[in-house]
Parts: sequence; C-alpha cells; structure tokens
Amino acid sequence: MTSDRAAVLEKMLARNPDDSRLRFGLALEYLRSGRSADGVRELRAYLAASDDEGNAWGRLAAALNEMGEDEQAKEAYRRGIEAANRHGHPTMAEEFEQILEGLDS
Repeated sequence: MTSDRAAVLEKMLARNPDDSRLRFGLALEYLRSGRSADGVRELRAYLAASDDEGNAWGRLAAALNEMGEDEQAKEAYRRGIEAANRHGHPTMAEEFEQILEGLDS
C-alpha cells in the first residue's frame, strides 16, 4: 500500500515539480516505507525550496541519524532549531536541542 501511495505522489510530482507539499509528502512516504536515502533526497529538495518551520529539518535529522550520518544529522537539528525559533515554535526547538545534546554525549 505504501509503495502505491509513493507511486501516486511520484506521478503527481512529475506533473507539478514545484509543489513543495507533494515533495514533502513523498519524502514522508519514502521514510515510512524504509526508503531512507530517497526520503533524505526529497527532504533536502523540499528544504532547498521551502521556508520550513522546523518539522522537515527534524525529520531529515532523524533519518540521517538512523543512517549513521551523525554529523549531518547534528547540522540538520541545528538548522531545525533555527527554523523553529524563527517561526515561533519554542517547544520544537527545545525538543531538537535535547536530541542534539544526546547526540553530542
């Protein structure tokens, strides 16, 4: 079922490549189905084109961490903290700070 949703989103994104919501949705489908590298690629593309409020940065960081890309994960959490603070999401920023402290230990 998940691969069906990913296939539908892939087709929709092919027709509307500038639709950041589709790209974010596709990234989440990839991550849910265990396609971490594809999810990371789509999250990076989404983040390059969107002013994310922190959520996508956190998802990117978590995926990178799971893939063993510790330094990239830390940088993504830092960017997520900046975005969350910039958009008035202090709770999200605090959550990312706690995760980052755990990664630095």
